[in-house]
Amino acid sequence: MKLDRKEILKALETISVAGEGKNMVESGAVQNVLTFGDEVVVDLLLSTPALHIKKRAEVDIIKTIHDLVYEKAKVKVNIKVEAPEKPENPNLIKGKPIPGISNIVAVASGKGGVGKSTVTANLAVTLAKMGFNVGVLDADIYGPSMPIMFDVENAKPISVEVDGKSKMKPVESYEVKILSIGFFTKPDQAVIWRGPMAAKALNQMIFDADWGQLDFLLIDLPPGTGDIHLSIMQSLPITGAVVVSTPQAVALADAKKGVSMFKSDAISVPVLGIIENMAYFTPEELPNNKYYIFGKEGAKNLAEDLQVPVLGEIPLVQSIREAGDYGRPAALQIATPLETAFEEIARNVVQEVVERNETLPPTEAIKITTMAGCSAVKGKK
Repeated sequence: MKLDRKEILKALETISVAGEGKNMVESGAVQNVLTFGDEVVVDLLLSTPALHIKKRAEVDIIKTIHDLVYEKAKVKVNIKVEAPEKPENPNLIKGKPIPGISNIVAVASGKGGVGKSTVTANLAVTLAKMGFNVGVLDADIYGPSMPIMFDVENAKPISVEVDGKSKMKPVESYEVKILSIGFFTKPDQAVIWRGPMAAKALNQMIFDADWGQLDFLLIDLPPGTGDIHLSIMQSLPITGAVVVSTPQAVALADAKKGVSMFKSDAISVPVLGIIENMAYFTPEELPNNKYYIFGKEGAKNLAEDLQVPVLGEIPLVQSIREAGDYGRPAALQIATPLETAFEEIARNVVQEVVERNETLPPTEAIKITTMAGCSAVKGKK
């Protein structure tokens, strides 16, 4: 059978181009169509290098020609990618990169008491278990809790010399490097500082520390949207933010403000997603029962409203609190629902970081473009 070029072009007009509202022919994606008897060659120009987009386009073209023109046609699709130059946006990646740190993830909450620090600690140890090099900066100046959660209350960072300069060496616990203002104050001492003093202390812990090579630096931010948040966003190349909330309406209202802060034009930090803490309560003696004490699917509804992903749910379990108080994060417990929940969240965070890095212009702060986002261990470099 001899294929007709016009008939093929007409068939290709039924395939839409994602995000453009036009079909392949109208948008100019189809550059040329050549026919040789029952063979057809389609030259396609795409604006994205994403493998799944290219594969989808190829499959759509072959299927459409088989369905609408000739089911036995021999179809070859040549795909060329010409990504348009992305407009410069100084707000997307800003701040001074920290040598050796690939991704900086801010963990925030709109209000206190939703378990943000607990989530940060457990996410950190889970990423470390997966094989990543992880650090935690406890930026909650007025209520530092990482020393307690990692059982290093009495530890003190030591001074080391790096390239002729004196640097702080972070305290290490459970294969996670940690710096906190709690290491420099007495346990019963209140930190009474104004914003500029707090910001200066944070800058010292960030830039005057020997973090080494890190895949992830998690920053445990204070609750709310204040001076500390602005100082960190202005001084660091933040990869993305994670917002922690409970399903409760009051917490969700504040979480919404937190997401809005990151997405505002002045800050413009990508929000990787929302983590719902205390999602439900399951009694130990009734493992199949779920009681939604603080409400149901609050984070899911908020995420849909704000068009950000839900990274996972964490149940309300007594052992999380006990583990934090004893300085051994609950995610270290083997074969428990908590370990499973945090592993899912960690995988989702990694996947969101990978996707975010692929969709923004490359900078010195963004170096990881492939990770074991859906596997349990870090891929070898």
